[in-house]
Amino acid sequence: MTNQQSTSNILMIRPVSFGFNEQTAASNAFQNRAADQQSVQDKALAEFDGFVKILTDNGINVTVVDDTLHPHTPDSIFPNNWVSFHEDGGIFLYPMQAENRRLERREDIISKLEDSFKVGHIIDLSRFEHDHKFLEGTGSMVLDRENKIAYACLSPRTDKETLNLFCEQAGYQPISFEASDAQGKDIYHTNVLMCIGSHFAVICADSIPNPHEKVVVLESLRSTHKELVTITFDQMNRFAGNMLELKNKAGENLIIMSKNAYQVLNEDQRSVLEKYGKLIYADINNIETNGGGSARCMIAEVHLPELN
Repeated sequence: MTNQQSTSNILMIRPVSFGFNEQTAASNAFQNRAADQQSVQDKALAEFDGFVKILTDNGINVTVVDDTLHPHTPDSIFPNNWVSFHEDGGIFLYPMQAENRRLERREDIISKLEDSFKVGHIIDLSRFEHDHKFLEGTGSMVLDRENKIAYACLSPRTDKETLNLFCEQAGYQPISFEASDAQGKDIYHTNVLMCIGSHFAVICADSIPNPHEKVVVLESLRSTHKELVTITFDQMNRFAGNMLELKNKAGENLIIMSKNAYQVLNEDQRSVLEKYGKLIYADINNIETNGGGSARCMIAEVHLPELN
């Protein structure tokens, strides 16, 4: 089986009560509360629907599942943290730090996907929540699916032992490191500082303070033939690291990001990325501001085999 880095099938969760999550704010420096939380939900819904339209117009197969009002899950718009879907039919469920985020795990979503995809084994790592050990999916890990490498910056939401267990179960090599923002605070998720495509990698290398760990990460990216696009702290803060490569039904590579991320890239960075895919962006500023996550966080790639 050839592992593909990108897929044309994705899962997205349509928000019904999106808003600022008090339980995640302590470890997510990207979150900022807006005054009127009802307008936040209304704006998020409009941004979400606009984003889905852009993706479908570009040939991506989007499975949209509506969130539920009860239980209240203000971060359900970011499903990549609780589940990942793999080429062999495997599904991983992940341990989440915030108690209200654990409520996002829904069996009915997996059942819906079984209508179109082959589901094999489900590996549930959520039991680690009892030990206060967390691994928040492809937020905590940036997966090089072709080379079976899991890059992960360790943080309150990314536990090394749980990372190693995922890698053992999924056949990945872990490359873990410490990462911090310009103020020295732990970066909460790896996917805000780096993105891996089939032939490129975007990374805020300055966020890795340990010189040895930085060399290990950069050498691994180069040895797997990724052209590096390095971004600054300021660009990272505007979610330029939070991109995702997808491949549409016509086989065209797309590089997905937010409008904020696109606007903060310089011409040289865009020209490198455009060698490897069409740049697609959506205005999701309200979601980014209140949720502390961006375009990549909103997408759970479905690498499960399609049913004939």
